[in-house]
Amino acid sequence: MSILVEGKKAPSFKYINQSGDKVSLKDFLGTKVLIYFYPRDNTPGCTKQACSLRDNMKSLEKNNLKIIGISKDSEKSHANFTTKHNLNFDLVSDVDKAIIKSYGVLNDKGSASRKSFLLDENHIILKVWDKVNTANHGEEVLNFLNE
Repeated sequence: MSILVEGKKAPSFKYINQSGDKVSLKDFLGTKVLIYFYPRDNTPGCTKQACSLRDNMKSLEKNNLKIIGISKDSEKSHANFTTKHNLNFDLVSDVDKAIIKSYGVLNDKGSASRKSFLLDENHIILKVWDKVNTANHGEEVLNFLNE
């Protein structure tokens, strides 16, 4: 697997979200997509990051953006995390770590490293955040989109 960098096509994938709906990244062609990887539901940093994205969703949607969060947590864990924090975007359970590995974000602990990929409407990578500010990630993305 080559390293995913800005200007490369993002790997496509199919998934089941926290509601049990089958979705494919291809379903979002024509829309910008933020794919963000995170270690675990309900940990302090992951909660801050999810809530930052949630709180900026209206502005992000005005920029034709959808959000997909991915970790190795179960669908049940994602459903609970979504309900507890009133999240307004898809969370993907990648228990077998296939998506995590295809994006090159598997860490030494066997979970996803915190990393985000912003894709254009054709799913070419526009921006990669290797160091995410968990409390302000929604603003980071919005600022990039409005540059």
